[in-house]
Amino acid sequence: MKTIVLTGMSGSGKSTVGKNFSEKTGMKFIDIDEQIVLNEKKSINEIFAQNGEDYFRELEVQTIKNVFEPENLIISLGGGAFENRQTRNFLLDNSTVIYLKTSSETIFKRLKNTDDRPLLNNNMNLDRIGKLLNTRQNNYELAHFIVITDNKNVEEIAGEILRCANLK
Repeated sequence: MKTIVLTGMSGSGKSTVGKNFSEKTGMKFIDIDEQIVLNEKKSINEIFAQNGEDYFRELEVQTIKNVFEPENLIISLGGGAFENRQTRNFLLDNSTVIYLKTSSETIFKRLKNTDDRPLLNNNMNLDRIGKLLNTRQNNYELAHFIVITDNKNVEEIAGEILRCANLK
């Protein structure tokens, strides 16, 4: 099966759904944020604090290039990774990209008690999430498929991803 890339906001379920889908299909799963943490031996918050967002975005681009395989892989992107035009075009040309579309209300509910999202730290509120989502929405919607995740469980979302992957 062609590589599947999950994009969307933090809290949209990319990692959870990706792991579940991997277990169902036997496809290898890579979470780009987890891979960066492993490679750098620092948390994402530490990377942002010590080196800044631009440095993190470069790590993201390089990590995606380094782990990418054209088949039998499912990749969970960080929430901002699809903002990079080169990365976005590469993934759109070489994989099946699925946007896990999630409302800002659902994202807020899922993330309100976390502190590991650097762009939302110290500003975790519905308005901030909505603004960030609006900024990224046009790029997210360039994905090959959109799966709405609100009020669905992991099994339902993984099933929709499988249907999308078989259509591509």
